[in-house]
Amino acid sequence: MIQLKNLKKSYGDHHAVNGLNLDIKANQIFGFLGPNGAGKTTSIKMITGIMPPTSGEIFINGININENHILCKQIT
Repeated sequence: MIQLKNLKKSYGDHHAVNGLNLDIKANQIFGFLGPNGAGKTTSIKMITGIMPPTSGEIFINGININENHILCKQIT
């Protein structure tokens, strides 16, 4: 399961992702759709641990990946 709570990513005054909340259950198929610049790639990079969020929390199988980067790499 992937859970995002109030996920945000900012570059200076530009908000690439602003307050994303999401629950993806195990075995659920999910996709990101939106126009260029909507924050799709940025969101995926934060979920996979490639890029840290400005604020908010990311949980994978109940584990906060912001607090446990090593375990996140093993899961993803």
